[in-house]
Amino acid sequence: MPLPDRWIAHLDMDAFYASVELLRYPQLKGEAVVIGGRRADAPRQLEDGSWQYARLRHYTGRGVVTTSTYAARDLGVFSAMGLMKAALRAPDAVLLPADFDSYRKYSRLFKAAVAEVAPVIEDRGIDEIYIDLTDVPGVRDAVGHDPLGGVKAVAREIKNSVWRATGLTCSIGITPNKLLSKIASELDKPDGITVLTLDDIPGRIWPLAVRKINGIGPKAGDKLVKLGLHTVGDIAAADPAWLVAQFGQSYGEWLHNAAHGRDARPVVTHSEPVSVSRETTFERDLHAVNDKALLGQIMDELCERLSQDLARKRYAGKTVGIKLRFEGFVTVTRDHTLKAPIASAADIRRAVGLCLKRVKFDKRLRLMGVRVGNLVHASEVPPPATAGVRGETPPRENLSLF
Repeated sequence: MPLPDRWIAHLDMDAFYASVELLRYPQLKGEAVVIGGRRADAPRQLEDGSWQYARLRHYTGRGVVTTSTYAARDLGVFSAMGLMKAALRAPDAVLLPADFDSYRKYSRLFKAAVAEVAPVIEDRGIDEIYIDLTDVPGVRDAVGHDPLGGVKAVAREIKNSVWRATGLTCSIGITPNKLLSKIASELDKPDGITVLTLDDIPGRIWPLAVRKINGIGPKAGDKLVKLGLHTVGDIAAADPAWLVAQFGQSYGEWLHNAAHGRDARPVVTHSEPVSVSRETTFERDLHAVNDKALLGQIMDELCERLSQDLARKRYAGKTVGIKLRFEGFVTVTRDHTLKAPIASAADIRRAVGLCLKRVKFDKRLRLMGVRVGNLVHASEVPPPATAGVRGETPPRENLSLF
C-alpha cells in the first residue's frame, strides 16, 4: 500500500468538560450528567459523606447545555440545547455548573502531552487540535503485515501521553489532510483511533450525512437535502458544474473537492517547540547484552546528533527522556529532570544513563530514541563553572547500560 505524502491527525477530547468534571466527581461515572448549570447547582457533600446533586427536572431558566456525558447524549441531550428542553428528555440527569478555569488547565495539560510526542500542532480550541505527523519518527514503519502499524502506534502513544497527563481519553482521526481527519475523529468515539487513506473514502466517508463535512452548515445542509443530496457520496457523484450553478463558483467547487476528500491546507503553528528528539529504528532487533557495544554506539550517536540539533536551534533543556520500543511493539519511556538546562552530548548521555537504569531489559529492542524537553533559549543558559586544571577534559562516566 503506498502511504500518503502527509499524515494529519485531528485530536478531539471526549466529552471534554464533562470528563473533567468526572475527575472531580468519579462517583458519577456512567451516569447522565449535563454541564451548564449555575454556581448554585454545584454538588454539596452532606455530613454523612454522601453527595447531593442538582437534577435537570428542577432547573428553571434560559440556560443552555455546555456539554453532556455520553450517557446523557444517549437520552437526546446535546450541546447548545436549552436546559429546559433537556429536562424533558432526561429529567433525572445530574446538572453541574461549568468550571472554565479547570477546563483551561486540562487543555494546557493535554496539549503539552501531545507536543512531547508530535510538536507540530495547530490549536483549534480548548478541546481539539490538528497535528502534523508527517515527520514524526516511526510514523511510516510497517508492523508485521500492517503498513499502517507505525502511524497507529504513534496515535496510541499520543493517547497514552494524554491519559497519563490528564486521566482523560481522546479520539484521533488520521488521514492525508485536515478535512478528512476532522471527520475521522468522530467515527470511533469515544476513545477511538481511526486511520484512513484516500482509498477508504468510498467505504467510510461517502455513506455519511452531508453535515458531517466541517464547512457544511445548517443552511447549506438543508439546501443539499432539498436538492436530493443526502450523503457525502451524493455530492461526490454530482456534476461539478451543477454544484457551481446551485452554490456559486467558490462554494460549489469546494463542495466537489471536499466530497472527494481533497484538502491542501497545512497545519499552522506559531508556537515554540516543546522538545527536540532523535530516534532510530534498527534493521534487526538488538539484544541488551549481546549487542551492548552496538547499542552504546547508537546511543552515543543519537546524543551527539541531538546536541547538534539543539545547538543549531539555539536551545537547551532541563528534561532528558528516552524512548525504547521492544519486540511486540511495547514502548517504554523514562524521563530525568535536571536542576539546570543542558545541551552538550556528554551531559545528555549522562542523563540518558540514569534513565536507562530504570528500565527492565527482558526483550529485544526494535527502536531507541532520546529527547530533550523543558526547553529554554541558549541565551538563558549560564556559562559552566570552571573547575580543576585548565584545559583538562573530564573523563566520561562509565555507564552500566549501553
